[in-house]
Amino acid sequence: EGPMRVDEPWLQLRQHLTDGDSAAVADDLESLDAGDIARAVAHLSREEGQLLLESVSSDDAADVLSQLSLTQAAELIELIEPGRVAQIFHELPLETGVDLLRGLDDADAQEVLAALSPEEAEELRSVARWDDESAGGLMGVEFIAVRSSATIQAIIEALRESREDYDEHEVQYIYVVDAEWHLEGVLPLRTVVLTPGDTVARDCMIREPLFVTADTELDTLAATFDKVDFYGMPVVDAGKLVGIVRRAAVMEAVGDQLAMDHMRSAGIIEGDELRSMGLRYRTVGRLKWLSLNVVLNVFSASAIAAFQDTLQSVVALAVFLPIISDMSGCSGNQAVAVSMRELSLGVATPADLFFVLRKELAVGLVNGVVLGALLGVVGWLWMGNAWLGLVAGAALAINTLIAVSIGGSVPLLAKRMGVDPALASGPLLTTITDVCGFTLALGLASLLLDKLV
Repeated sequence: EGPMRVDEPWLQLRQHLTDGDSAAVADDLESLDAGDIARAVAHLSREEGQLLLESVSSDDAADVLSQLSLTQAAELIELIEPGRVAQIFHELPLETGVDLLRGLDDADAQEVLAALSPEEAEELRSVARWDDESAGGLMGVEFIAVRSSATIQAIIEALRESREDYDEHEVQYIYVVDAEWHLEGVLPLRTVVLTPGDTVARDCMIREPLFVTADTELDTLAATFDKVDFYGMPVVDAGKLVGIVRRAAVMEAVGDQLAMDHMRSAGIIEGDELRSMGLRYRTVGRLKWLSLNVVLNVFSASAIAAFQDTLQSVVALAVFLPIISDMSGCSGNQAVAVSMRELSLGVATPADLFFVLRKELAVGLVNGVVLGALLGVVGWLWMGNAWLGLVAGAALAINTLIAVSIGGSVPLLAKRMGVDPALASGPLLTTITDVCGFTLALGLASLLLDKLV
């Protein structure tokens, strides 16, 4: 048969699935890296994806699910009987299992939990109750905790005795707790290695360590990790240590959030669309956005309809309308991008609205004057009418000021109202800049009509 083609890895995988050759399927997966696995599964049908998860070992199936998007993995899990899903969940890292559990509908999630052992089900529930973009939702529950009275020698011996349990843990710190699991201090692994064995933990631990509460939001977590060079931070709930949130998990969540924001700003409302997903899911998700934009564009068209006589008298002005609309939209989108970035980093909050507005007005004024003057000169030289250039340039200058003000403010206002900023900013900005741009250009042209015809 030869090796699997690197450009189309799903072809051989599909053939081995059709042949029922589980060993060959396992070999195929072994030969692929993480990116190729996700790409290969994306080209399989839902039925083939189901067969893949049922054909390989639970460990291999867990590896496959870990490489897929949340929506894609949840779709496949829903096709598999709960007992098999429970076997796969047993091999998944807790954080991945929680993410997948959140992606299932309530009925499927309850079936999976019922098929798990009570201990595993409770562990999943304890993390799943937190928002997925909070410290509780991002934390891992695998950590090492000791009492303050433990000696360094006893800690080292305990680590050696349980080395198989800690083999897959990234141990950097050991956490010191009391009998009720209240966090008392932190022992860096370096301290444990270099400190004499008869020293007790309380005498060499870092007291009053930095920690976050389980409900700490992602923006705050990202800002905190930007300030401190820590591998991870302890997470407490009601004063008790419940997990560890790692820098890598926070950075990955921030990246996922930015990617989802970008998708939503482009009108992919579901935010997690892949072309391997069902036609109905993809079309309905897109039509929600596009249908709304049809309605909003009617408002833009109405601004032109209100000045039909002016437009008929000065047909050359129609050349400048899309320029004014597009350039103002570009300026507004720049302001949106900065506000979204500052919101994600925790640098700005809805309370900073007037500060943001003041800063954007300054930028909009300068950029508006420069861009308006440039378009005015171009319009004069192109059309041979200085007044036409003045109308186009003035409309662009004023509309740029409006656009950056709206672009900078809408994400903060949306956040305050509990609306997705990425989803709300695009259509509002486009509609307002179009309506204002057309109204300004045609309104000014109406006032100077005798000089334009």
